[in-house]
Amino acid sequence: MSESVERTFADLGRILVVLPTYNEADNLERTLKRLRASVPEADVVVADDASPDGTGEIADRVAAEDPQVHVLHRPRKAGLGTAYRESFAWGLERGYDVLCEMDCDGSHQPEELPQLLAALRTSDLVIGARWVPGGRVKNWSKAREVWSRCANLYARLALGLPLGDATAGFRAFRRATLEGIDLHDVASQGYCFQIELAWRAYRTGFRIAQVPIVFLEREYGTSKMDRNVMIESFRRVTAWGAAYRVQQIRELVSGKRR
Repeated sequence: MSESVERTFADLGRILVVLPTYNEADNLERTLKRLRASVPEADVVVADDASPDGTGEIADRVAAEDPQVHVLHRPRKAGLGTAYRESFAWGLERGYDVLCEMDCDGSHQPEELPQLLAALRTSDLVIGARWVPGGRVKNWSKAREVWSRCANLYARLALGLPLGDATAGFRAFRRATLEGIDLHDVASQGYCFQIELAWRAYRTGFRIAQVPIVFLEREYGTSKMDRNVMIESFRRVTAWGAAYRVQQIRELVSGKRR
């Protein structure tokens, strides 16, 4: 982390970091330790989907020792989108001013969170981006990189979304941003959830910044990415894009008629 980035963020108000988990027993405790060291004033909520490997129990043990760590126990594996929606609602109800997303598997480095928070001072949503100048991935296969780049290119073309990394899940939101994008209507899962939130924020007129990050392939556990996540993203983005273009044409025709 750059020495020019401030390490205290009292001016942003109360900060909450959401960590969705499913079978992250090998990663949770080390991620929490690094996160609490990187932004000590931030609270954390672990949203665990009844992990059979004991992740929830580890979260409870850490929370019992650290009052800034909280746990949401969800009854079953219900998807990334619902985990974030429930956690954001939990945070908004408790008066947090900044709500952050971060993976628990080690791919998002907690030491880079201060850069996102610093950028939030002049933005409404900050995305920790891989596919922007200065951003990169480590230990990915070429096929995975090509897929990710293509998914982001498709989102840009279909939605007119001017972002290099709309699928990224390392983010910081202002409270007003989440309140202004009708979060309760977001039904997407997987990385499609990230595209939808970014698109809603963009169309609502919120200021979006992208901060370059280094994304690391996980060392422990297994990825939750599967074909269903990819299919959902393609279908939803295509449908949103079509509806958006129709709306643009109608507005253009209506404007000409007036």
